[in-house]
Formats: sequence, structure tokens, C-alpha cells
Amino acid sequence: MKITSKYILKEHVGPLVFALSALTSLLLLNYVAKKFGDLVGKGLPARAIIEFFALSIPFTVAMTLPMAILVATLHAFSRLASENEITAYKASGVSMHRLVRPVLLTALGFTAFMVWFNDQVLPRANHRLATLTSDISRKKPTVAFKEQIINEVSPNRLYLRAGRIDRTTSMMREVTIYDLSLPQKRRSIHADSGLLELSPDQVDLLLTLYSGSMTEVSQQEPARLQRNFFRTDFVKVRGVGNNFENERPDSMYKSDREMTICELQGRVEKAARTRDSSWKILWKYDRKLAQPLQPDVFRAGLGGLYCRALAALHVKTAAAATIPQDTVKKPATTAAATPPQDTVKKPAGPPLQVLSPAGQQAAQQAAAQAAHPAEQADPQRHGPGVPPPSAGLVPEDQALTASTRSLIVEGTKIQFMNAANVVDGHSVEIEKKFAIAAACFIFVLLGAPIALRFPRGGVGMTIGVSLAVFGLYYVGLIVGETMADRDYVTPFWGMWSANFILGAIGLVLTIRLGREGTTNRGSETTELLDRARRRVLRLVRRR
Repeated sequence: MKITSKYILKEHVGPLVFALSALTSLLLLNYVAKKFGDLVGKGLPARAIIEFFALSIPFTVAMTLPMAILVATLHAFSRLASENEITAYKASGVSMHRLVRPVLLTALGFTAFMVWFNDQVLPRANHRLATLTSDISRKKPTVAFKEQIINEVSPNRLYLRAGRIDRTTSMMREVTIYDLSLPQKRRSIHADSGLLELSPDQVDLLLTLYSGSMTEVSQQEPARLQRNFFRTDFVKVRGVGNNFENERPDSMYKSDREMTICELQGRVEKAARTRDSSWKILWKYDRKLAQPLQPDVFRAGLGGLYCRALAALHVKTAAAATIPQDTVKKPATTAAATPPQDTVKKPAGPPLQVLSPAGQQAAQQAAAQAAHPAEQADPQRHGPGVPPPSAGLVPEDQALTASTRSLIVEGTKIQFMNAANVVDGHSVEIEKKFAIAAACFIFVLLGAPIALRFPRGGVGMTIGVSLAVFGLYYVGLIVGETMADRDYVTPFWGMWSANFILGAIGLVLTIRLGREGTTNRGSETTELLDRARRRVLRLVRRR
């Protein structure tokens, strides 16, 4: 039987390599076509361009490997059935389950490999790609700017629009700059052309504008317009450039797709503690507001089990990244780098207002009071879903004014929503890493019985079934991720629902493999449809 197992697996090698190469090349070419014009011809070294596209391969392979396994399974078993090799095995007393078993065991091996790949290789490649993209945009500012689009040069302060951009010379045509740095005035600059470059220390952005005008409008006197014309004007934007150097892997903030499972799990656990303590403060000051926001009891899930298993096996993992301070709003006097846009996902509810510095300080004081042992509920008796006892209120709280309470509630609610979004978003990413890896086994469980029940399907059946399964599975992932991010379902069910549905169908078909009744006319399904058609014709003729 070892010869049979080796023969069955050997039949899958060729289709697997071909499908993986073809699918990866198609998706990678689509990505290269979008990014090629932004990189080539802009004075970047060839090494940086090659590295950019090489780092784009891992996240493509993470999606195409399960697809390639399904295509290989359908093609291999369909070929064996069409050439009557399956019939020969049946005549020799070999059951269909025995033929499928080595493929399922190999699929389990691919699943374990994909868990490691998604946990270790993919996050590091994504982080290095993000670092390289940031380095390129700093070295060559025009790479980050798009034509005919309003580009943000300095956050909430300066915006630039150029009709045409010459990437090689950094010259711009039909330039418009919107300056919002002064709250009392609105300034716009129009120029026929301009030069975009970095300062000698590679830190500041220098704009040299030619043949234009500057228009200012005061908010106090909106009817008064001031316009100045110039032949040459200079605009300096501080602190937007840097040297094109390879940054250390840990020097940049990591998004959820750039972290390992244990790093994500560390953030989730810390954010869950912040969320629960914030909710207790809300319950303390405004129970009507806190009641609908009551969080569920936190459970570690697959990420916690995986990290504990690695710790038990003494496998070294990266230290969990701390939650950035930008997750919780800071006073205006505190300088902090702005995290990526996908760091904190927006809540599903109405937009939140930015808390004032006084409210943030009051919220921090309330959080410090809540952390005091005398005021905190017993963790053995009160979980995050159980309100703390009202006896925990201190006399000073009764003396708070309504405005102070409002500021505390406002700041605590923002802190709660941000922490809850971190918990949901990172939990979804953890479950996604496991769910996509498990698809390798699910696709074999589904593809093998389909191929054996349609022995004459050929390449058409392989392509048709593959496209149908791909579409259903990845649409299910996208819908599940969206619903989990908006807290309609838990992250586990959002990411695993598609696996469970397709896996259940595949399990039923695999169990029924020993009951098939195929003949030389086609599959059991074909015969069933043929018998139904003949019965309908007989009933029609009798009438």
C-alpha cells in the first residue's frame, strides 16, 4: 500500500506546482502592473525595486497555495478516474477512502506549514515591505504624490495638487497648494510650475514655485480678499523627509498584518484589560451609557492556545508589541507619531468626538482611582460582564460637577471604543491566519469526492469547480471579516464559518465515497438525473 500512496501523491505534484506557479504569477503580475509605474524611472536603485517585488510574493502565496491544492486534487483524481485507474483499484479491493487518506494526511502537513508561514514569514515580509515603501517615499517624495489628486503633504496642515509630475526631474506643472496651518486664515497658492526636492539634511521638503499667486481669506473678514503675485516663491515643510536607509525592523510601528500571532495575542490581552477597566469607569459614572456597551468575558481563543503551546515547547517567539499611545487620545501638548490608518478600526456606531485636554486628564485621574484596590471589584467575583458594586464609590465622586463627569465619561468612552476595536480587529487577524491555513485540508476534503463522482469532467470540471469554491470561500472570508469588525459576530465565527460550511459538505461527500454507483455512462448524479428524466417522460405519456 505504500506504493499506492506514493503513486497517488506523485500524481498531485505536477498539477500542484503548475497551479501554484500560475496562480501566484497571475496575482503577482496584477500587483506589479499597479506598482510598476510608481517605482521604475524615478532614480531608485535596482536592488530596491527587486526587493520590493520579492517581498510582495509571500502575501500572494498565502492566498494561492490553498487554491493550488484544490486544483491539484481535482485534476489528479479526475485523471485517475477518467483513465479507469480508480476502477482497477476497486477491482483489486482498494477502497476509495484508502486512496484519499494519504492526500488528506499530506494536506494536514500543508496546514501546519501554512500556520507557520502565516505566523512567521508573512508578518516579517509585510513589515519589511512597509518599511521599504516608507523609505522609498522619503527618498523620492514625488513617488508618494499622484497627479490630478489632492495629496496630503503635512497632516491637517498642507495639501498639494499637481496636474503633471515629472518623476525624473521632480518638476510639477499646474501646482495648487492649500495651507490650513493658520486657524484664522485660509491660504491657497497657485503656480504654473514648481520643483519638489528635499533639503540638504534630507529632513525638510522644499517647494520652489514659479509664476503664480497667493490668495488669503480671513475668517473674521470673509468679504476681504488678499492676493499677491510672484515670479518665484519658496515653501518649506519641516520634518517630512529622511535618508534612504534600511530602517531596523522594530523601528516602525507594526500594523496587525505585520505581527506574529503571539504579538497580536499580547496586544489583544492588553487591550481587553483596558477595555474592561474603561467599562467599569463608565458604569461608575453613567450606567445608562455603559449598559449597551457591556463587553463579553474575554477568552484567549486559538491565539492563546497556540502561544501557550509554543511556550510549553520552549519555542522562542517575538515579544508582543505594546499598544501605541496614539490608540488613546493624548492632550494636544504631547507630541506623538501618527499610527497607520488601519491601526485602530472605526467603530460601527456614530463617530466619536475628540476629547479636550482637560477631559483627558480627568479621565486619566478616574482611571487611576479605579485601579486602586479599595475601589476595584474583586476579580474572582466580578468579571468584565458583571457590574462592580455601587459601594465602591468614594465620597469625592459625589462632589464632582456635571461638567467634570461629562468630561470623564467622554474620555473613558473614547478609550473604551479604541480598546474594543483593537480587540476585535486583532482577534479577526489571528483567526484569519488559522482559517486560511485550515483551507488546505478543507479543499482536499471537498475536492477529492467531487473529482471521483465526475470521472469524465476533465479540465472543464476542474476549472469550474475551482472557481466556484474560490469565489464562495473568499467572499465568505470578506463578509465574515466585515461582520466581525463591526461586532455583529465573534471573530471566530466570522473567519471560520466558510470553513465549517465547505468542510461539512466535503465530509458528507467523503463519507459517501464507498456508496457511489458509477457506470461507464457517467457518475451517480448523472444516473440519478437520467432516471428522474425517464420517470417524468413516462408520467407524461400515460396522461
